[in-house]
Amino acid sequence: MGIVLKQSSRNTIIIFVAFAIGGINTLFLYTQFLTDTYYGLVVFLLSAANLLMPLTAFGIQYTIVKFFASYKTKSERDKFLSSAILLPLFIAVPIGFFGNVFYEQISSFLASENSMIKDYTYVIYLVAIATAYFEIFYAWSKVQLQSVFGNGIKELYHRISTMILLGLIWLEVINVQQFIWLMTASYFLRMLLMMWYAFKLYTPKFTLKLPDNFGEILKYSFYIILAGSAGAILLDIDKVMLPQKAAIELTAYYTVGVFIASVIEAPGRAMSQILQPLTSKAIQEGNTDELKSLYKKSSINLLLICGLFFLLINLNITELYTLLPNKYSGGVFIVLMISIAKLYTMFLGNNGAIISNSKYYKVLLPYGIAMALSVTYLNIWLIDVYGMNGAALSTLLVILFFNTIKLWYVKYKFNLLPFTNKSFLMVLLIVVFYGVFSFLNFDFHPLVNIVVKSAIIIICYLFVVFKLNISAEINQLVLKFTKGNQ
Repeated sequence: MGIVLKQSSRNTIIIFVAFAIGGINTLFLYTQFLTDTYYGLVVFLLSAANLLMPLTAFGIQYTIVKFFASYKTKSERDKFLSSAILLPLFIAVPIGFFGNVFYEQISSFLASENSMIKDYTYVIYLVAIATAYFEIFYAWSKVQLQSVFGNGIKELYHRISTMILLGLIWLEVINVQQFIWLMTASYFLRMLLMMWYAFKLYTPKFTLKLPDNFGEILKYSFYIILAGSAGAILLDIDKVMLPQKAAIELTAYYTVGVFIASVIEAPGRAMSQILQPLTSKAIQEGNTDELKSLYKKSSINLLLICGLFFLLINLNITELYTLLPNKYSGGVFIVLMISIAKLYTMFLGNNGAIISNSKYYKVLLPYGIAMALSVTYLNIWLIDVYGMNGAALSTLLVILFFNTIKLWYVKYKFNLLPFTNKSFLMVLLIVVFYGVFSFLNFDFHPLVNIVVKSAIIIICYLFVVFKLNISAEINQLVLKFTKGNQ
């Protein structure tokens, strides 16, 4: 886990800074400088682009991670990477053509409940294309075991550019329409930066010759593209369906709650950047011991770290919402439900990477479709009954159920479980901390309350975790840090 911890620690710092900037944008700048309606519009456009992105990428970002390590010569790798750049065009170009021909019908359908969407429907396609190729070049760098730069660009770039653009709105240099145009352009600049870095790491000799296993590549991409599309539906369908069933500003309120809860997965996102190629390599080499080690260590370490974030967020959520405009304050239960879903996902470690990089990847297609249909159906029902909370509840139920199926599947096919003898002790610890500290309140300013309460939770939590020796890796890091500061 040496290279994992080294790059994960760097990626974690990047993601924490990115979440801090994103927090300022999401919780304060967007809410102050854009109306709720336009904030909801921006969220809708980006979420819809995320739904379209897996299709336009043709699943190539996953294909690169799975197959790159199997090529032993530069010639084979050059053929593979050349085809990886060209294949998405066979999907993206027809989508663009038919989208242009039927633009009026598509935009009218999307704007059925909120007419302002109609003028900006084209943004969905443009952002999807830029994001698709960004992910392809990011995967290109990850297979070189270099994830830090790409992670920085992915997590920091668009948040910083958004902050700058929101600042320009505040200074009245640009208006909201220009903000949306410049935001779209910023995604293309991000794509070009990632492309430059990917070519710097590995520059192929471009060729139209196909790799020998091109048929296998196409088959894998076909399954992954559909599975990836279904996975994207789970992540963003709530933000797309809310404007179709209610006022678009509800999307803004819901997004704030989801963002707060999503901070929990920051360490997992950092670790996954390097765990993905290492998992693929272990599977390619048939190294079951390494795969078992990665599975168990990623699970306990992510549960430990993300559990602390779960506690800090949910035990301070009431105070945090008092710092926001009152109309955003209905998201407390959204935060709790989404954060439970995120924590359970982190608990399973690199479970998803094991399936997607193995010969059993085809199961992801029916699995992903079932998830997508389930969350869509539940949203149709629960949003009408519970509003925003219904959208969060549907996500929680689907993630709990289907992640449990993935847990069983890896056990069934690989005879692997992510749990150690400390896993359920760690779960109990999180539950006890949540129950005890729920009663700890102060009569200070909400910001002071958050700082004081968080400091007490962090000190107590880390002390108990260290004494119980929950994670050998975390204990080693603590000892190294304390010795280095003596």
